[in-house]
Amino acid sequence: MAQRLFSSSHLSHSSASNRRHIYLMSRNGLLLLVALLLLLGVSLRWSASPLFIFPNKSSSSYSSLPSNWRDYSLAQAAKFVAKDGTVIVCTVSYPFLPFLNNWLISVSRQKHQDKVLVIAEDYAILYLINEKWPGHAVLIPPALDSQTAHKFGSKGFFKFTSRRPRHLMQLLELGYNVMYNDVDMVWLQDPFQYLEGSHDAYFTDDMTRPLNQSHDLPPPDRNGVTYICSCMIFLRPTNGAKLLMKKWIKELQDGTKAYEGNDQPAFNWALNKTASQVDLYLLSQAAFPTGGLYFQNATWVEETKGKHVIIHNNYIIGYENQMRRFHDFGLWLVDDHSFESPLGKLE
Repeated sequence: MAQRLFSSSHLSHSSASNRRHIYLMSRNGLLLLVALLLLLGVSLRWSASPLFIFPNKSSSSYSSLPSNWRDYSLAQAAKFVAKDGTVIVCTVSYPFLPFLNNWLISVSRQKHQDKVLVIAEDYAILYLINEKWPGHAVLIPPALDSQTAHKFGSKGFFKFTSRRPRHLMQLLELGYNVMYNDVDMVWLQDPFQYLEGSHDAYFTDDMTRPLNQSHDLPPPDRNGVTYICSCMIFLRPTNGAKLLMKKWIKELQDGTKAYEGNDQPAFNWALNKTASQVDLYLLSQAAFPTGGLYFQNATWVEETKGKHVIIHNNYIIGYENQMRRFHDFGLWLVDDHSFESPLGKLE
């Protein structure tokens, strides 16, 4: 009896399997199979896209964006990306797109990518970023040449960087806190945790200082010069911060040929001339080291291990040299971690 039941059950199962096989091989079955494969393909593509990984905006937010990115204003862009009244800004031209993506990966790891606004210096990067990450790039005319990677100290580099205080001033006038970064940086920790107090402006030093350094503006050297870096700045929308930006802009306008190729001397003159009117805060060099320290002083790196927040790949000239040094120190992230960037993998 049990044998007949087993045999009957086996035949029934076999018959059902055969019917399913015949159904799948039928015209309707094949159409269903093709539809399922297409649906799976679309799902996988969306799951790998930056917007799927970083769903930071509602569909209604995207509907407010312009159809032509040339019409996108700084005010619109800042409103779109700002979180808690704060915008993270960088200025980028097309040749430095790999460095932008590398920096974005490190910012995303600290969960601050939603605040990022890329001020595009050419139309090529404006359209590319907004195609992959809508709303996060804006261009403030005039646009620069998109094919030239300007070296530090060149006239092209000066033209590129000397517009920076105007961009920052506009954002302050709009009422935002602004963090500015060069994109040859990598975040290892969350820098916002180190912005103590409610000062007007926070900045970093390009000169090597003792580990127990003061947070005041360092005194000028024997030539009357300070060496504050203009590559990492945090500003609050206060009268003091606006005064500093106005003075920086004026110093660039009035500057001699000594300023050509570098906007940093003008920034330092502006800092020194407004120091009594602006509440300035020098960030810890252990947390925000220069490239001269981090990449060239192994003893210092060991002494400050665990304290590093943002690494700046400066004290080196040349696009390829910077990329090679990031590679050598395990800080070139785009090769293996591009999926962590809002821009995804760039060809």
